Amino acid sequence: MQNNKSVEEFISKKPDWKESLELLRSIMTSTEMEETIKWGVPTYTIKGKNVVGLSAFKSYVGIWFHQGVFLKDPYNKLMNAQEGKTKGLRQWRFNTFEEIDKEQILEYVLEAIQNQKEGKEITIERSSKDIEIPERLKVALEQNNDLKTCFHKLTPFKQKEYMEYIVTAKRDATKDSRLNKIIPMILQGIGLNDKYR
Repeated sequence: MQNNKSVEEFISKKPDWKESLELLRSIMTSTEMEETIKWGVPTYTIKGKNVVGLSAFKSYVGIWFHQGVFLKDPYNKLMNAQEGKTKGLRQWRFNTFEEIDKEQILEYVLEAIQNQKEGKEITIERSSKDIEIPERLKVALEQNNDLKTCFHKLTPFKQKEYMEYIVTAKRDATKDSRLNKIIPMILQGIGLNDKYR
């Protein structure tokens, strides 16, 4: 998870891709989309819904289309970054500045905007499987009434995030440190990943 507060900060940390990112950004901001930062990366939205994100790695820069599965992809540019896992997300990668074709990209972006306006989106199916409250958390809740009250005021989704966070730790020491980390968050009534939403 990147910790950037602005698009400028994101670009400043990617000096090798500065020119490419600035060009991609100019394409995005030439549309009606709103520019924001989500998960530490530039994200472009329509009425609060994610449409496009920018990314930069060692060997390439990329555009993420949040509902890219619906794009026609006439130039065969899109890829599923995690085959079998990613449902709607599609990525377009550029290994050099010269590969960035402004007209082609704008064509895809405008289609993505229209798709979003039409409500075309894949909703992620959340596992409905109930998770039992992990023993460590159960003990902490029983020993602290304020904590118990605050935990039960959280939405089921936020409760599940906390429970999975404890359960997925492999070592007991990690489970303990995770529990110590989340207790103040639960008492504040915030979810594990609220700061990224």
